[in-house]
Amino acid sequence: YGNFIDDLRLYVRGGTGGMGYPRLGGEGGRGGDVWLVARERTTLKGIRDRYPQKRFVAGTGANSSVRALKGEKGKDCEVHVPPGISVLCDDGKQIGELNAAGERFLAARGGLGGSLATNFVPCKGQRRIVRLDLKLIADVGLVGFPNAGKSSLLSKISHAKPQIANYAFTTIQPELGKIMYADYKQVAVADLPGLIEGAHANKGMGHKFLKHVERTKQLLLVVDISGFQLSVKTQFRTAFETILLLTKELELYKEELLTKPALLAVNKMDLPCAKDNLNELRKQLQNPQDFLHLLQEEMIPANTLEFKDVIPVSTYTGEGIEELKACIRKSIDEEAEQENEEYRKKKLLLLRTSE
Repeated sequence: YGNFIDDLRLYVRGGTGGMGYPRLGGEGGRGGDVWLVARERTTLKGIRDRYPQKRFVAGTGANSSVRALKGEKGKDCEVHVPPGISVLCDDGKQIGELNAAGERFLAARGGLGGSLATNFVPCKGQRRIVRLDLKLIADVGLVGFPNAGKSSLLSKISHAKPQIANYAFTTIQPELGKIMYADYKQVAVADLPGLIEGAHANKGMGHKFLKHVERTKQLLLVVDISGFQLSVKTQFRTAFETILLLTKELELYKEELLTKPALLAVNKMDLPCAKDNLNELRKQLQNPQDFLHLLQEEMIPANTLEFKDVIPVSTYTGEGIEELKACIRKSIDEEAEQENEEYRKKKLLLLRTSE
């Protein structure tokens, strides 16, 4: 994954409470807490470089004294993390998530100060190992097999500059780009590392790739119109078979992924025979059930993806790029409108029930 880190383990410990004062019934201050705070322009790699020990300990509470019978609370410790983080225990159980900048999560609570209840002896703070798991948040996630032209497409539609070459697996880390529209609206697009057959079982970059798809609002499948073959040893797949295999991988990893709105970009339309292949593909997509016999039983997905639009593009000549940008915008706007409508209905329902 090169310099890109999408999970990190940290040791967090709340501060110990302050000593109580038995003679006058004084109460020690509580230990400080450790908070995870989501902040823009932060990376997990930045945390690791800045704090190589990856230990975060909050301050100790002040002791009770004649001057201050109630000791002050210890200093809190704040760890700035990027938005889009799931917080997991060391056993893999999710205990919280931070999706937007400014959100906070209490990672370790400080111990109570010494008081009459504790025989004036302070308590130690909570200590544990937490795992931060980053899932990129983007409006659109590019999904496709290696060499389908996802990176080239991203560089054409946005200002991102991913590394591009004519061999499989150029992309080894997720790239984020933003499409800028004339009315200043921005749409974030994530190009995710190439998927291969068996990715759901963690082959290749399996889960490292698939977990990022979970946080994208929509999917944009990118397929090569002339088909795809990973290596000499693997079978050649037509564009239609590629779509089915991608669907199968997403389904085996998490079925909910197939409920996301999806668009299909058919790339490399500048190649000879591309028009004929496209007509053939359109026919197959209209009645996918008639062509499922082309694949082996175990490769057929239980549900096929419904595409809102099929857009033929060529990243080489620039054909269809503007149309694709318009389709992405339209799809995002429709989705937002639908969400607003559902929100309004919920509000109305709540008002009616409260009346």
